[in-house]
Amino acid sequence: MKEITISPVTRIEGHAGVRIFLNDRGEVDSAHFQVVELRGFEKFLIGAAIEEAPRITPRICGICPSAHHLAAAKATDQIFGVEPPATGKKLRELLNVGQFVHSHALHFFMLAAPDFILGHDCPAESRNVIGLARQSPEIAKKAIAVRKFGQRLTEAVGGKPIHPANALPGGMSAPLTEGKRAELAVMADEALGIAREGWDLARNLLDGVDTEIGAVRTGFVGMTNQGVYSTYDGSAAMLGPDGGRVGSFSGPEYTNFIEEYSEDWSYLKFARFKGGDYYRVGPLARLNIVEKMGTEHADAALAEYRERFGTGTQAALAYHLARYIEFIASCERAVQLLSDPGITAPDIRTPVGAVVNRRGVGIVEAPRGTLIHDYTVNEAGIIERCNLIVATCQNNYAMDRGVEDMARRVVENGALTEAAANRIEMIIRAYDPCISCATHAIGKMPLKIECVRRT
Repeated sequence: MKEITISPVTRIEGHAGVRIFLNDRGEVDSAHFQVVELRGFEKFLIGAAIEEAPRITPRICGICPSAHHLAAAKATDQIFGVEPPATGKKLRELLNVGQFVHSHALHFFMLAAPDFILGHDCPAESRNVIGLARQSPEIAKKAIAVRKFGQRLTEAVGGKPIHPANALPGGMSAPLTEGKRAELAVMADEALGIAREGWDLARNLLDGVDTEIGAVRTGFVGMTNQGVYSTYDGSAAMLGPDGGRVGSFSGPEYTNFIEEYSEDWSYLKFARFKGGDYYRVGPLARLNIVEKMGTEHADAALAEYRERFGTGTQAALAYHLARYIEFIASCERAVQLLSDPGITAPDIRTPVGAVVNRRGVGIVEAPRGTLIHDYTVNEAGIIERCNLIVATCQNNYAMDRGVEDMARRVVENGALTEAAANRIEMIIRAYDPCISCATHAIGKMPLKIECVRRT
């Protein structure tokens, strides 16, 4: 049996590969998305004080640290039995909004756009952000400006532009000053202007593209606050593959609905509904679940999106448009929060005392999808068990099956051209996977030992 390897997959966060197995006729027998990167956070958090979790877990990833920071903080709230005051919650939401602005702008303009603006068969040396900047310098400049706003927002609210530290049990450690609020409000208006202007590009991004490629039929999970799009506060709703509502969860009861498992070709774990149905998370899932975005321009874009894809699309490439609509919504929500006089109020934290609950589960939406932090502690608040379920794990099945679908379409006579390999990578990039967040493996991990004789 012949094997074709794509390594590494480009324009994603982290390291992954694709292995394609051919039969004797040169046809695709099977193909897999393969991750052999391991992060051990769930193990070395054991023995740490629970209040350290919001400080340690942002180091899991430099792209989406705010989501880990906030999921851990929400879990610690439950363990200490406290509810942050209104301003503390607003600041936490604003911190997550900043991450969405930064991450979605990065992926859409710099990682995904070259495939569609320059063409998927453009030479590899030009099919990247540098090539995009050469052909469309204004797009590149505006993308950089919006990302700058996202980072400045993270720094002002979270204390640092990367690996924020201001969220802690009961709320936040530092208020937002009026000076910072005014500065960020101006930047938010500019970012929203860029996002609105860019919709003219985004809405036509998939014109002429077969959106059935990489097809996979799954259910979906995503947070909603009474039907309205939300990334920080609400319950995670579940849709089955037929679009019917399966249930929802907002805490420890997630284990009643979701199970994790492993496959022998990847260290990256998988997740599925109990009962066997697979599901996806992230922008596509969230837009399939919500009734509305809750902001003017994002709702208008959602209406256009649903005219094309309906209310429950399975198309993997539709992730790109869904992500852009979330980008618009995040900019609009930043404008709203930064215009709220209460955002600079000093009441930002509820004092905490002893451990009240031995278990806490924090759930937020990360840019790539639903993020779950589950901690069990002893009476002194020392972590005894930790389980993290990240978006990339929950999308792992869909990426794996999408890779095989595309491989069967583009492998010809046992050969894979560079342009064809990029089409396979495009399916993976649609999910914007964050391999660094793939925090652990379950099951047995293969170990290769080599003995070398020195002479």
